[in-house]
This record gives sequence, structure tokens and C-alpha cells, in this order.
Amino acid sequence: MALITSDVDRFQAARPRLEAIAYRLLGSASEAEDAVQETFLRWQAADVERIEVPEAWLAKVLTNLCLNQLTSARARRETYVGRWLPEPLLVGDPMLGPAETAEQRESVSYAVLVLLERLSPNERAVYVLREAFDYPHREIADMLDITEAASQQILHRAKKHVADGKARTEIDEAAARGIVEQFLVAATSGRTEPLVRLLTQDAVAVGDGGGKVPARAKAFEGALAVAKFLRGLFKPSDAKRAYVGGAPEIHAATANGEPAIVAVVDGRVVGITCLEVTEQGIVALRSQVNPDKLVRASEQWAAADRGSPLYVL
Repeated sequence: MALITSDVDRFQAARPRLEAIAYRLLGSASEAEDAVQETFLRWQAADVERIEVPEAWLAKVLTNLCLNQLTSARARRETYVGRWLPEPLLVGDPMLGPAETAEQRESVSYAVLVLLERLSPNERAVYVLREAFDYPHREIADMLDITEAASQQILHRAKKHVADGKARTEIDEAAARGIVEQFLVAATSGRTEPLVRLLTQDAVAVGDGGGKVPARAKAFEGALAVAKFLRGLFKPSDAKRAYVGGAPEIHAATANGEPAIVAVVDGRVVGITCLEVTEQGIVALRSQVNPDKLVRASEQWAAADRGSPLYVL
């Protein structure tokens, strides 16, 4: 059925929330956009006049499309080259969605998106819908075709899995920049000791190159191993410049609510490293260098004045 202007407007009004839900469920901006577009096609084909609560109908269709995607994604990721990490989004990206509550901010943090990969599709859906968007269990149960009691039990399990991760510390933009500046001073010092002091003893570093950019699939583990890796990574060389097509400019930013190091070459983001910080220090560094997962970040970067780099490799 052809949609009238008011029906299209209603969908467009719901789009920001749908994109934010899809991104949290899938960990990929491009896949989230595809899921939202498919939801619009379903909306376009539906008898809209018979839909009592359009927003609930759209959320249910989108959630089930994402659940199907998550199920197939598990099979695809078994053949993914190297370590799979979510697509990071820079501060200000509308796809990050609401950030009024601690639960909403935590649900989209990079550390939690990584932890959500451990959950079953249903666990992930219930966690996201309840914690980030405050849907009542009655509505979640309807979306997933389960009982309210089952939704409550699934949330309890999901929250336990997420809580079993490292205790995270909420950081505002100013504090995030300060952490990155301190980190870069240590990383570019040419010595491991300053880095070791910033890291927890069980710190890890891992990267996602998607088979297109070199990235170690097996994590570096322990403060000393991570510090040695970082010392080499931040040592300038002609070979590195030649590989990325220029001298990377290193900026401080915030991505998914975490302090982030952004490497930029000729206005194009070539890498984002998110720092997971606890009261004890930096517990994890997760680097996204797969160019397919940096397209949106590059677009967002180009759309704003990011200031001068802190360092040029």
C-alpha cells in the first residue's frame, strides 16, 4: 500500500530511536541502517490504518529483523579474519541514541558492546530494550513472543553477564581528553615504564583489522606486554606512513562514551582506539582499524572542526 505523507513523517520521527536500538543490537552502524531501511519497507507494505500503536509495531519489526541478523552474524563471524570488534561511533553521532541515564550511557559504551557479544540474541535484545530504552517487560515480551516472566529472567541473566565484566568508570569529555593526553605522553616517550604505570596489571590490547589492515588477533595481555606493543606502535617510521598514505595525526576524542585516540590521514579516520578505564587504570585498549567500520566515523569527523592534533606520527 502507498504511504501518505503523514505515515512517512511518522516513520521518520521514529527513525532516530530505531537506529539507536539497531546499533546497540548489532554493533554496526551500516547493518543498523540496513535494518531500519528494511523496517521502512515493511511499514510501506503494511496496512498502516489497522496498526493501533505504530511506534510499538515498528520497534517489534526492527527488533526481530535484528534478531535474525544476530543469528546469522554468529555464523559469519566464525569465518571473520581476526578479532571482531564493534564499529565505534564518535561523540555527537545521533545513532548513539539517548544518554540521559547511567544505564543508557553504559549500554552503548564500547566495553559493554564487546560484552554484549557474549549474550544470546534474546538476552541482548532484552538487555538493550529494557536498560537503554526502558521498555516495560510486557512490551518486550510481545516483541519477542515470550512471557513477561521469561523477559524478566532473561534480563537478570544478561545483566549478570555484563556485570561480570570489569567495573567501568563514567568519564566526561574533558576528563577523557585529559586521559588521552596523559596516555600519549607516555606512549610517545619511547619507554615502557610510563605506560606500565597507566595500565592495570591485567590490561589487554586487541585490534580488528578485518583482514584488510594488519591487526593482531590474539590479545596482548599484561601491563608489560601491552606497554611494549604500544611503545612500538607509537614509534614513527617511514614504513608506517607509506602504508597508511601519510603521517597519521593523533587526536583525543570520545567514542561510545570512552576516551578514544583517533588517527587521521588527510581527513580520513584510519583508526580509533577506545580506552576502557577503571579507578585502577586503563584495563583495555580496543583498536578498530578495519576501514569498512570507519566510514561513518570519517564522515562524522569531516563534518566538524576537531582542532589541532596532539601528535603526528
